[in-house]
Order: sequence, then structure tokens, then C-alpha cells
Amino acid sequence: MNAANGAAVVVGVDGSEQALRAVRLAAGEAARRGRALRVVHGFIWPLMRVPLGPAPGSPPGAGLREQANRLVAEAVAEAETAEPGLRVTGEVIDGAASAVLVGESPTAALIVLGGRGLGGFATLLIGSVAVQVAAYADCPVLVVRGTARADGPVVVGVDGSALSRAAVEFAAEEAATRGVALRAVHAYRHPGAEGPGDMQPLVYDEGQLRREEHRVLDESLTGLEKRWPQVAVERVATRQRPAAALAEASRSAQLLVVGGRGRGEFTGLVLGSVSHAMLHRADCPVAVVRAPA
Repeated sequence: MNAANGAAVVVGVDGSEQALRAVRLAAGEAARRGRALRVVHGFIWPLMRVPLGPAPGSPPGAGLREQANRLVAEAVAEAETAEPGLRVTGEVIDGAASAVLVGESPTAALIVLGGRGLGGFATLLIGSVAVQVAAYADCPVLVVRGTARADGPVVVGVDGSALSRAAVEFAAEEAATRGVALRAVHAYRHPGAEGPGDMQPLVYDEGQLRREEHRVLDESLTGLEKRWPQVAVERVATRQRPAAALAEASRSAQLLVVGGRGRGEFTGLVLGSVSHAMLHRADCPVAVVRAPA
């Protein structure tokens, strides 16, 4: 992840209640990390070529630009109330919300946003902005989901891929800063393919499969206890669909961490099927890690 000196936690806001939940979550993340918080609103109206100022005869503070400035100021005040003493800044940036937030990601430590904002359809469990930012951001993305819990472990999905290892490192840091345990969940169903085009065997030894999948889990966690000695690590290997196993684990977690794309995913996918499913199904906030730390 982007951990350069001075990198801020960035939160996207749109005036919705979900966005205010994201602001409170982001303020806590920034405070734990000792970083500043940057509140950003993607102001799309200039692209639509509509009047941005107040109409003739309107009361003071009218107009789309003033409304945008006001919602950012309210979000800044919300963050300062949630974490007194936190350094918080805010900015209205012209552009679509997803493009603005992805543009912030190369210099951000973390991007936080609500699962669905004002523009989301009521029938959708997760908004398109959350999916797009999680798919393209150059830093980890934390999405508000489910229940906010002060207890419970940080859960991370493990599959042996490079992004899975990056997710493990991020999850271990989160567990350390929160002072909780880390639960690493590796779910499997059949023997994994060794390479593109390989067919899964029709007959295999169940005991050997179990040992191999436990080895994948152990190797993904190699050196973790040395780097994060204060974090208690629980290993869970289960024969189950990964999305189902992680959704179940999220019910008692305070944070779920997944890689952006895992082992066995098509290389053309920008956001993997399991991470996409967790953005819809998890019962706690979800962090998507797309790049090695």
C-alpha cells in the first residue's frame, strides 16, 4: 500500500448517511495510523454544463457549488467530532466521484467510502462507485458494510496468491493497530490447477488435499508472527466456497480484508469474484487490497 510519509486517509462524501458513516470510520482509521484525514467530494455538475451558481433571487448559500462546499464542511465537522485533535482537510474536486477518488489513490494511504450513496438504486446492495474505486484504486479501499463492531477479530481471506499475501500484511497491520486477533481463512473445494488450461483431477486423495491446502495457508502466513509478534494469529482451513466462508466469518469480525483478485481468477478481471461478492455480502466493513504492500 501507499505508506509514504504524509500520505493521508482519504474519504469520499456525497451528503448521504452512508458517507457520514464512512467519515466516522475513516476518522478512526486516520487516528489509529497517526495520519491526517482528507475529505473529498467529486463534483460532477461542471461536466454536465449546468449553472453552478445561485439562480436570480435565491437565498444566500444557494447553488450547486455552495451545496457541495457545505456538505464537505459538514463532513469535516463530523470527523473532528468523532476524533478530536485529528487533522482534517476537505476539498471539492470537479469530476465524477469514482474518477476523483481513483485519482487520489496514488498518494493516499487508504481510501474509505460508503457502500452506496445518494446515486445508488435502492435495490442494489453496493454502489457502482464503491465497486469501481475498489477495482481501480492504487491503494487499499475500505468500504462501509454491515455492522460496525468494536470487538471481534480482523479476518483475512487467504488463497496463496500474491494479492492474498498483500492482503495478509494489510490485515496484520490493522489487527495490530486495533489490538485484536487476526483470523486467516483459507477456503477450498477441489485440487487447484497448476497452470492455465490444466484440468482438475477426477480422483484425488482427500487427506493429501487437506494437507496441501493447510500448506498453502501456512506459507501465506510465513514470517507474520515475527513481523507482528503482538498479533495472535488463528488459522482456519475449510472445505467450502470462499465467498460463503468469508461471509460467515464476517458476522463476528470487525473488519474483513480480501485481495483484489485471487488464485484461479481470470487475469482480465480487474476485481475478483470473491472480493466483489464480499462487497455485497459481508456483515462488516470490507478492505480490498489490489497491490502488494
